[in-house]
Amino acid sequence: MAAHTAVTSLEFAQISRPHELASGLRRELVDCWVAVSNAGGAVIPHGFSLPPVSEQEVGPVLDEIVQALDPQRSRLLVATAEGMTAGWLLLRRDPHPLVAHCGTVNHVQTHTGFRGLGIGAALMRRVPDVARDEMGLERLGLAARSGLGLEDFYRKLGWVEVGRWPGALRVAPGDDRDEILMSLAL
Repeated sequence: MAAHTAVTSLEFAQISRPHELASGLRRELVDCWVAVSNAGGAVIPHGFSLPPVSEQEVGPVLDEIVQALDPQRSRLLVATAEGMTAGWLLLRRDPHPLVAHCGTVNHVQTHTGFRGLGIGAALMRRVPDVARDEMGLERLGLAARSGLGLEDFYRKLGWVEVGRWPGALRVAPGDDRDEILMSLAL
């Protein structure tokens, strides 16, 4: 995908049930995840090897996420620009009664062809409304990898650092990064 220099319109869609994900959108989400991971993005969940990754590795992980979608527990928020998937994230809640009022944001990513155009920020500005108004959540959390400027990105959007696990993420031999825990009251 060629890099875009501007976005004239941005649309958001939510996927909250497995059958709502069309095969074309699934393919675009996988392509986005592969591109972001292979460009050094901090979206490497359990089940992935360290980059480079392929569609064969990413597809089954996305399928697991999709199979767990439920309007009250787990939703994908997808940003589309000019008819193409520009970015997406996963919003989840833990059903345990002690933490059911809190949600977690995972896999925040902007397709490499849309970087620098505010797609990630637009997704992150949209997610609190969805979490509060549609899922009844009161607080959100996320974990970010240090060394990429992500904590500054999230701080500008109102998130607060609440903890740090030094050296928890080994990106490569000799390259350990902190895992930064962040929170947003809704």
